[in-house]
Amino acid sequence: MRKILVFGLFAVLFVMLAGCTPATNANPNDKANTEIQFTTPGPNPEVDTPAENGEVAGLLTGLWHGLISVVTLIVSFFNPAVQMYEVHNNGPMYNLGFLLGAIVLFTILGFSGGRRRRH
Repeated sequence: MRKILVFGLFAVLFVMLAGCTPATNANPNDKANTEIQFTTPGPNPEVDTPAENGEVAGLLTGLWHGLISVVTLIVSFFNPAVQMYEVHNNGPMYNLGFLLGAIVLFTILGFSGGRRRRH
């Protein structure tokens, strides 16, 4: 339990310090930077339209993106061109693959964490 608390505090500290980095282009007086808009998800206008490579992401691509989602999330903090989710997908099958990939990832991480044996 103590390790989780220390890790959580370290993560919060890291995120707070990341907001203090120099050379940010954020203007605190800009209205877009001072309010949060909560919206519901809507339809994806890019469904079934091919990306630049001419491909539409399907089940296997969604599975792969779900497996690498944690790494992609971390990379996206440093490189805004990297996104977690492919918008040029075929809809429900890509979503199913992404969800299954994320489930497999967290299942593997959960079982690989190890369990202590108490004597």
